[in-house]
Amino acid sequence: MFADLRAEYHRQICERVISVDAVGIPNNADKHSKISVALAKGILKQIDYPLNPIAVSGQTSGNLFEQITASFVEESFQKLAHLRPGEWTFSIGRRVQEFEQYEHLAVLEKALLTYKELRTAFGDYLIKPDIVIGRIPVQDKEINQNQKLIDDNLVTYSPLRKQNSSKPILHASISCKWTIRSDRSQNSRTEGLNLIRNRKGHTPHIMIVTAEPYPQRIASLALGTGDIDCVYHIALPELRKAAEEHNNEAVLEELDILIMGKRLRDIADLPFDLAI
Repeated sequence: MFADLRAEYHRQICERVISVDAVGIPNNADKHSKISVALAKGILKQIDYPLNPIAVSGQTSGNLFEQITASFVEESFQKLAHLRPGEWTFSIGRRVQEFEQYEHLAVLEKALLTYKELRTAFGDYLIKPDIVIGRIPVQDKEINQNQKLIDDNLVTYSPLRKQNSSKPILHASISCKWTIRSDRSQNSRTEGLNLIRNRKGHTPHIMIVTAEPYPQRIASLALGTGDIDCVYHIALPELRKAAEEHNNEAVLEELDILIMGKRLRDIADLPFDLAI
């Protein structure tokens, strides 16, 4: 059941990542914002798992968030193998140059590392997403398992055929943002644009997962189209209910805009969107 996978995801996040300070403010809330604190507390009240008694640093919480999210995505996506068959790889911090659509960037990467002055002209092409999912190319035996479909004279370029390319095909790039508090959060959108512009072939899914409780900050990443597929919240129904209980019209309106506008979904939606 996906409900069980989602509950375990929340348990892991609560027990390993979320802590509260001396006055009970969760570490994914902005302590200077009453709305942010109220929403974060409202989510935790509904999830109701024990929290980490030891405060973790911002960098550590981010790394743990990546690991827990990667495990959830891998386990849940594998449950949908009947909807999206194939052999898949799940990695954290793997360079996109290792995937078929972006292998040409390895040459540019070498030049940028050798001649640092080129970086001012070409910008940052060294893309390293938080979580990447790749599909392994298939052998001819698998392609022809039901009937003879191809031979050496046909389909000589498609990277899905292992004979043509041994590199995995980048299926998805997932950026994890524990909170959205600074301009650095926008690098997810820049990264997404680079993945779109610099590919040779299929565009991968470009997704963002966040634990940010404040809808106005989520909107800074979610609104607009073209650079990311969607933003996924770790607990969207719980956030929506917390907003209702807080009874803030502006917060509810922003949430509804994001949800109805297909820019914000729950973490449970993510593996199903990967199966598209």
